[in-house]
This record gives sequence, C-alpha cells and structure tokens, in this order.
Amino acid sequence: MYKVYGDYRSGNCYKVKLMLHLLDRPYEWIPVNLLHGATRSEEFLKKNPNGKIPVLELEDGTCLWESNAILNFLADGSEFLPSEPRLRTQVLQWQFFEQYSHEPYVGLARYIKLFLGLPEDRLAEYKARQLDGYHALNVMEQQLKNTPYLVGDHYSIADVALYPFTHVAQEGGFELSDYPAIRAWLQRVASHPRHVGMLDR
Repeated sequence: MYKVYGDYRSGNCYKVKLMLHLLDRPYEWIPVNLLHGATRSEEFLKKNPNGKIPVLELEDGTCLWESNAILNFLADGSEFLPSEPRLRTQVLQWQFFEQYSHEPYVGLARYIKLFLGLPEDRLAEYKARQLDGYHALNVMEQQLKNTPYLVGDHYSIADVALYPFTHVAQEGGFELSDYPAIRAWLQRVASHPRHVGMLDR
C-alpha cells in the first residue's frame, strides 16, 4: 500500500489524495505538520532531501516527490493521462502553468492569509500575489469557456493539478464571481463519483 506524507490543508498534498481516490487506490496518510518544521527533520529528509510535502512512498520503500510528478506516475495508463502526444503535452503545459503561474500567486496568497493570518510585514507581498493570481484565473477562464475541462472534453491530471488551489481561492482573498466558466468547471470536477474533499479523512 502507498503511504502519503502530507498536510490535509495543503493544495499540493490534496492533488495526490484526489488522484488516489479517482483511481480507487488504497493508501495510508501520514500527517506532516507544515508549520512545525517536521519536513526538516533528518528522518523526513531521507524521504525528500528537498524537505517538502507531499511525498509518496511506494511499496518497496522508495519515495517520489513533487506533486505533479506524482500525478504523472499515478495516472500513467489511466483515463486521466492521455496517450496521444499532443494531448499529453497539453496536460504538461497546464501542470507547468500551475507550478509557475498559478500556485505561486493563488496558493501563496492563501498561505499568507490563512496560515499566517495576514501579518503586516507580508501585506504588500499578499497584494502583489493577488494581482498575478487574477491573471492566472483569467487564463483558465478563457480556456474553460471553450472546453469543459482544461484539456478538451476529458477530466485529466491537468484538472487535478489546478483544482486544489482554485477551489479554495477565496481563502486567499480571490473573488470568483466574475469567472462563470471556472465556477462551472469546479462543480464539474466535484461531481465525479470518486471525488474527495480537501479536508475529508
């Protein structure tokens, strides 16, 4: 059985949990507290020398890290990762977008507000993250006006990568009322029969 080292409140950890549920794969969840230095312990650094969660431990004891890499591993050969090269590249395109243009703004704004309580010394950074976060949401809105999922007509790991931070964007101060296509997509993703919520145990 797989082991997942993570924090339920983390969007990156939620990606892995959601993927495992979509694939109906059993796993053991090992809680790791983000705010108490647990990822910097000697024991944890043996699993991920980069000192971050999530980490997926395989049956043979080897570990995979980086959430989007884990998604590609888990989804390989499934309906959630297309085999056609162009579509597969589009999936990767959205995963790179998530890591470089979405999570650093939408996700970090949420972290500053929800986890840190919006301290005065990070207020300017928070406002700057909001500006770029809305740009990322605009990019998603334009795509989702044309296709039900980020890569055409089928739910893929592109959606799994971008759903976690987008569905809690309001926790980072983002207002989604002007994004009807994103809101419809969020409902579409959540309607999957094997969907699991971020905080569900």
